[in-house]
Amino acid sequence: EELDDVLMQMLGELSALHSFVYGGEYSGPSEYVSVGCLGAVLQRSVEKRGYLVVDVPDRDPDFHMLDGFPLYSPLSDQVLKLSGQAGLKPGDIIVAVNHENVLDVPDMHMLLRNMAGESVRLDVLRMKSTSQLSEVRKAKRRLLQTEDEAEEEGVLPEPLLVVPMTSGESGRLAQAAWEWKARRRARSLAAAAGFTVGYIYMGSMSGASSIDSFARGFYPDYDKDALIIDVRNNVGGNIDSWLLDALQRTAWMYWEDRGSNITTGGMGWDMQFAFRGHLVVLINEHTSSDAEAFARGVSELGLGKLVGKRTWGGGIWLSSDNVLVDGGIATAPESGTYNDNWGWGLGVEQMGVSPDVEVDNNPRLAFKGEDAQLERAVSYLKNWLE
Repeated sequence: EELDDVLMQMLGELSALHSFVYGGEYSGPSEYVSVGCLGAVLQRSVEKRGYLVVDVPDRDPDFHMLDGFPLYSPLSDQVLKLSGQAGLKPGDIIVAVNHENVLDVPDMHMLLRNMAGESVRLDVLRMKSTSQLSEVRKAKRRLLQTEDEAEEEGVLPEPLLVVPMTSGESGRLAQAAWEWKARRRARSLAAAAGFTVGYIYMGSMSGASSIDSFARGFYPDYDKDALIIDVRNNVGGNIDSWLLDALQRTAWMYWEDRGSNITTGGMGWDMQFAFRGHLVVLINEHTSSDAEAFARGVSELGLGKLVGKRTWGGGIWLSSDNVLVDGGIATAPESGTYNDNWGWGLGVEQMGVSPDVEVDNNPRLAFKGEDAQLERAVSYLKNWLE
């Protein structure tokens, strides 16, 4: 740790981004405690005698297998129906974990320590969802013609067997659910404005998963009126040139079949998959590295407009190959970037890429699910198309 501190202070004298110190030999606990997650938004409520289910995230059903296995919330119908159980809905309440009251501990997740991948019994109050047991209870009340308030629907807890996921899986589920919601929101806003739009979120510019993100978003929607590529919070990588290459394809010839067209299986134009609409790229202060290069490329090549906030500001690239003997690294920014318009650094290094339309997301409203930057992108495209 002392060596890392010295290296960090030395790197600070370089006045260049892409300077990191990480890895190496560290002393740590011999045993880590993992926490199982239920893949849902929960709120502690003394008044309701448990944890209120606020939201059970859902993801794009067409791409739920991209991670190699289905990734849904352990509380969802998609998972629980496989064992003959019904999923929970917002408004339901979790009152116990493995027979322990969830209000007897400071946080319910203390009862889920080292339980990822293991069977766990929950006791739940089905205030909004239904199950076979709740239906049987209602039938019993009708048969006995009882009005016993103690058996009113949703009052008696019932057992639910679930298998918690890891915190990493829960994070990926939350991210996938956010992307799916943003895509549907963009399409809904565009439809209300009278045009069609494709939406692609890129959280990284590295590896097969990033290539998949672009491919599964671009090729189904390349013939839309407009396209939004969202690189907010993108951590960078090195595939900007591949994305820019795909976006620069130009239609120069067209076909028209007698019995079909591009929307019904016929041929459309050449070059195939050339995007002919209007492009907006969403950026923010956490757009970094290769995502900044992509945004600058879109602007320099005249492919589209940038909406959001000024980016991170890392315009000197690196290879991260100077690993130290203990496996750690003090990265060295080493590859300068240049073009005739901006000179060295492309106007990115320590400056960031400024948007054509500046819009900030209010943190409180963003926490509530609003997205002013996405809404502004759609309204900008509407005016641009008109």
